[in-house]
Amino acid sequence: MKVLKIKERKRPIISVIVPTYHEEKYIEPTLIAISNQTLKRNKYEIIISDANSKDKTIEIAKKYADKIVITNKRGIALGRNLGAKYAKGKYLVFIDADTIILPQTLEKIIKEFKDCDCIIPRALPINSSIFLLFVYFFYNLSLSIFFKLNFYQAAGYFIAVKKTAFRKIGGFNVNLVSCEDLDFINRVSKIGKVKLINLPVITSTRRYEKEGKIKLTLKYILFFLLFQLFGIAKSYKPVR
Repeated sequence: MKVLKIKERKRPIISVIVPTYHEEKYIEPTLIAISNQTLKRNKYEIIISDANSKDKTIEIAKKYADKIVITNKRGIALGRNLGAKYAKGKYLVFIDADTIILPQTLEKIIKEFKDCDCIIPRALPINSSIFLLFVYFFYNLSLSIFFKLNFYQAAGYFIAVKKTAFRKIGGFNVNLVSCEDLDFINRVSKIGKVKLINLPVITSTRRYEKEGKIKLTLKYILFFLLFQLFGIAKSYKPVR
């Protein structure tokens, strides 16, 4: 493992961690969105946690990141944990490499952290087909209902958490092949407050495009139920 230190942010409030592996097609819009925040740039750092990509991911990341952590081991949970290991911020924001955040996102979550330990946003699809708009409407509705019932769920495309809470639960479970985000949010909810905010993030639909919209929607529902009811984590096909 090696760490490339590109620019030192002395006292960042937030550490934005982006796990990557062969993301040259998607990573730049994500990093541009993270870089163009209303929050002053010296108040947050960008950390890329890369699983030794052989494409141009790291080359692109160097234009925007403050640190790049490179490891030969793969795994989304591992990537997030390694990024957090080198984070200086009080708050950790985990963003997938194909997710776009709005300009005011980081500034807003700092305010939201005043009364909670973990923040989950709503989601919008980057592909605005009628079917996907319906799927995301249902997903956001289910988030609202579940949170009111103290039955928390989360998707790894964006999770913000206080570093103290992250360390207290030991980070993401690297032994899970999927649903590490659900496992994480369930454990955080037992030691702190989890909050759902109205500010959305824009998520990639590339898995829908590869596997098929109806098939993947049913798979998501099935995998969610299997994990929540029986603790069974099923793996997804790679999309890269």
